[in-house]
Amino acid sequence: MSTTSPQEVDRVRAAVLDADHLVRALATGRRKGQPVPVVDGREVRRVELRVVDLKAGRHLQVTAYDATQAHTSNHAVGEQAAAAVDALLAQPFANWHVDTATETLQLRVTRKGAPLLHVSAREEAVEVSRGHDRAKDRLLREDDPVLVALGISDAQGRVKPSRQAKYRQVEEFVRLLDASLTEAIAQGHVRTPTADDPLRVVDLGCGNAYLTFAAHRFLTAPPEEGGRGLAVRMTGVDVKQQSADHNGSVAAGLGIDADFVVGSIADAELDRAPDVVLALHACDTATDDALARGIGWDAALVLAAPCCHHDIAAQLRATPAPEPYAVLTRHGILRERFADTLTDALRATLLRREGYRVDVVEFVESAHTPRNTLLRAVRTGGRSDDAAGEYAALVAAWGVRPRLGELLRRSPA
Repeated sequence: MSTTSPQEVDRVRAAVLDADHLVRALATGRRKGQPVPVVDGREVRRVELRVVDLKAGRHLQVTAYDATQAHTSNHAVGEQAAAAVDALLAQPFANWHVDTATETLQLRVTRKGAPLLHVSAREEAVEVSRGHDRAKDRLLREDDPVLVALGISDAQGRVKPSRQAKYRQVEEFVRLLDASLTEAIAQGHVRTPTADDPLRVVDLGCGNAYLTFAAHRFLTAPPEEGGRGLAVRMTGVDVKQQSADHNGSVAAGLGIDADFVVGSIADAELDRAPDVVLALHACDTATDDALARGIGWDAALVLAAPCCHHDIAAQLRATPAPEPYAVLTRHGILRERFADTLTDALRATLLRREGYRVDVVEFVESAHTPRNTLLRAVRTGGRSDDAAGEYAALVAAWGVRPRLGELLRRSPA
């Protein structure tokens, strides 16, 4: 943004630099036609700012996230902090979300570069926490009651050694949900929830509901505790009655108002269509079922982390590869890896065809799990003819029939 900033940008700048009242600020996304924002020489996806009290005095803490890591720097309140904020405002971020003790500011930069600002006052002022204990950048503390109830942490509030990978998965998934939801609300693709009309989130194939409870906890926790402070109605869907009974018991113990529906992903009935659809490691074509339900519901935001990809892999074994690409499927291990890539590429293309903007990202490092791909889809408008053509050409070339394509073809929509 230019040095002669519009009034809207000046107000956001002032709120971020108000060390007495800032709770948290987020800069996310990039403006259309602009390069990826760069912080300290690194391309970044999002930046989080908060005020911390260190031994050296009060500082503005800036945490920048690239594709795999978080990079934190601290800037003394005053000229140093102002310079850091000005440098961030100069980057082509598409959205700024600022929570203060008394209000929330949401700044969105349009395609033409015009800043649009929405300000909402809090009904009650919140207390600002400036402790440095969040420097490890955890959205859910190890001693959070939700993690203890789920068996990820022990009774002393420490993550169990055997559950470190699960903790990391849940933490990174919630982080992506946070960034995606912030951007989608700022751009007007997801409505701002209210107490009378809460954000409706469904977790398809929830199992023991690690994601359901973690997402609910983070989204509803007040900003002073590091959460979003949103009104949320959460629903988990799983085919097992045992899972529903167990999850209902956990929810009751935590005082969480959540529904758990017994049924398959394809057939589960909800009283109202959700705004957000989540699916973490739904196996093979169950991911296709989840994506099809999200599209059928016109969900504003879909986050799906696929699991195994047996369906397309089996089809590749039975169908000759187009020339000159036979080498991609000649060897078993290469065929399996290519099947993973082809499956998710087809899914992403179908989502684009149906009117979604799609990112395929790594949501947790492969050292923690090989199942680390995530499809992030935001509904933005009408169908894409370009994507339809790309999809048709791809399935014709490889002679495959993706499950998601079949489900959408059968859909009345």
